[in-house]
Amino acid sequence: MKKTYKIFLIIFLIFSTVGLIYYFNLSNRHKAIVKTRTLHFLKIIDSDWDKTIENKQLNFESPSLLIDGIYKSMEGPKTMQYFNIDSDNDSLFWMTGFKVNAKHTKSNKAISNDFICHMNINYIDQEHHGRWNLLNRINNQYPRLISLSHGIESIKFPDGYGFPFWGNETFFMVTQSLNHNIKDSIFQIKHNISINYSKSENLKPLLPKTIYMALPFDINNVDYSNGANSCIPVETKNHTYKNENGQYFSGHWKIFPGLQTFKSNVTNQLAIKDTIRLHQITPHLHPFAKEFILKDMTTDSIIYKCEVKNHTNRIGLASTPSFSSKAGVLMYPKHKYQIELTTHNTTNKSQDMMASMFLFFYDNEIDLKIKSYYNAN
Repeated sequence: MKKTYKIFLIIFLIFSTVGLIYYFNLSNRHKAIVKTRTLHFLKIIDSDWDKTIENKQLNFESPSLLIDGIYKSMEGPKTMQYFNIDSDNDSLFWMTGFKVNAKHTKSNKAISNDFICHMNINYIDQEHHGRWNLLNRINNQYPRLISLSHGIESIKFPDGYGFPFWGNETFFMVTQSLNHNIKDSIFQIKHNISINYSKSENLKPLLPKTIYMALPFDINNVDYSNGANSCIPVETKNHTYKNENGQYFSGHWKIFPGLQTFKSNVTNQLAIKDTIRLHQITPHLHPFAKEFILKDMTTDSIIYKCEVKNHTNRIGLASTPSFSSKAGVLMYPKHKYQIELTTHNTTNKSQDMMASMFLFFYDNEIDLKIKSYYNAN
């Protein structure tokens, strides 16, 4: 019996040693994933999502996320879930606004939104377009509905507009923590997320599209940036794309100390087939972004200029203004469009950067289907 115990102990020690070696060789981001899943699985910290509905608002309280060191953008502990507003309700609803804020788990009091990296909501491509019988839209656009991030923790669609969805339609939500500044404390936080919705029959539908900065790099020499508009990717496993010519691009790259400007053609990402009206833009940026522009290259005109405010006494984004217009701005199928980003890295070492825009256009095709739906019901 003692010999059996010794064998089990030796096996346990071997597996524990291998596991610890594996863990400590992971990147900060992957350590956070393993740590968070383990803490939630063992119920060492709160692992449950709390969902409530009141006053035409769908509210979520996330599980606890452990802050135990510096977590730069895209590195922090995160949690995710699938949800719907009512699994027994197949009637039509409209999402009209989104908000996320951070709170301290122990005190239950609000804390700085510096601890919010991002909160993403995705629709399920096949389900959403399939229920509208728009099968040609499936796999044509990344199914991201919205991303709120550090510096822009709430948005509201223009009056009279919303994103149409069914009460029992499935969505996927991810919320991730952030900590750029506090090195000497260990504590737990949660994210409170709210989705405003409406049952009005007088709203117009919005079509979400995502565009992002994608910069070229040499896949055979990822530590070398060749030219002003090329990049060194943070890693090549995520946010890496390849065009038809075999050129690799990264959407998550390193910026150097000082001022830099990047440009990226997003005409193909927009894939505008008919004249379309733009009503909302929500940017997604990392600290040290200074200015973010959407430009019509054909007319040499600026559609949207986001002048970003960074904190002056710590790393972080204080304000990332969005664009919202009830009248809208026309965009055209034969025009070329570009996004331009200026960064100002005020530290003495490289920092990571991402730059995306979540755009919302009036959706005439869905509008016709909605009118038929209301007439039939």
